[in-house]
Amino acid sequence: MCVIDAIERATHDGRVTTIDHEIRFLTWPGIQPLDLVGPHEVFAGANIAADQLGRGGPRYRMRVLALDATEVAGESGLRFITEPADAATGRFDTLFLPGGMGSRDAAVDDAVIDEVRALQTRADRVATVCTGAFLAAAAGLFDGLRVATHWAWADTLARWYPAVHVDAEAMHIREQLPDGRPIWSSAGVMAGVDLALTMVEEDHDPEVAQLVGRGLVVHLRRPGCQSQFAAPMWTPPSPVEPIRRAQELIQAAPADDHSVETLARRVGLSARHLSRLFPAETGETPGRYVEQVRVDAARKHLESTSDGLAAIATAAGFGSAETLRRAFHRRLGISPDDYRRRFHLTPVR
Repeated sequence: MCVIDAIERATHDGRVTTIDHEIRFLTWPGIQPLDLVGPHEVFAGANIAADQLGRGGPRYRMRVLALDATEVAGESGLRFITEPADAATGRFDTLFLPGGMGSRDAAVDDAVIDEVRALQTRADRVATVCTGAFLAAAAGLFDGLRVATHWAWADTLARWYPAVHVDAEAMHIREQLPDGRPIWSSAGVMAGVDLALTMVEEDHDPEVAQLVGRGLVVHLRRPGCQSQFAAPMWTPPSPVEPIRRAQELIQAAPADDHSVETLARRVGLSARHLSRLFPAETGETPGRYVEQVRVDAARKHLESTSDGLAAIATAAGFGSAETLRRAFHRRLGISPDDYRRRFHLTPVR
């Protein structure tokens, strides 16, 4: 990691710290504001968290750049005050390329891609969020590499850039450029927060990243290998009263007996009718819906308690630790033990 010219800032309690890690966000019209603001706030929060915990390590400075504008409008109309990209000279630490509806236009704008190429040669690492991957791919940075992007744009990215190996499910991916520098890519919007938290953990330690995540009220810091579709389940209540009632019964007490026969009796349907109607209304069979609710219940126990797996399995309705493990691997792609190591919320000292 390079160290830019020392820049001092006064903190809230009058102490002075040195900012030695510069992050530059390159913008263009139509960026997704959260792709920029999410990581920006993570790194700003890391400065505060490191101070609170008495940690050494880098202090971040963020700079928002644009080609030839002092203001850039995001896709929602939110405007960002920017610096001219050509005025930000010298080496720096991290280049971020956010996504947004304007990304595909920017990816075919020679001036933008030339600036991406120029900036990346001076950066010690590069990161893309969502469809920001289109710009890095257009600059040739992802050739031959595995890349994450928003699932809705994965096929388009693969079609536009056949040399890129697009992973439509990964939350974020760390690869290496030919010269050994890291290059990161991440899925849509909030996955940029997950990526930034992972970078903070790499630059500092897990406790700093955890404190930042809690300060931002981020429920989970998801691992890069976790599927984009592995977030805690939320299925809208069915307008069909018996199915809505079945959903409520499952969610209210995951460990209860929720066999099709029992649920059907409790909501006034035949087992056969419930088995047909439930998937039509929720997209899941009753059994798979129950399993997901139980996985989410077990997640909460793993995040907030030190209970053993057998006790958590019983509380969540799995019956045995082995059944719990199999369900976690099916739904999340990781074991309960790995999940706890990543996401257990230790008290902040």
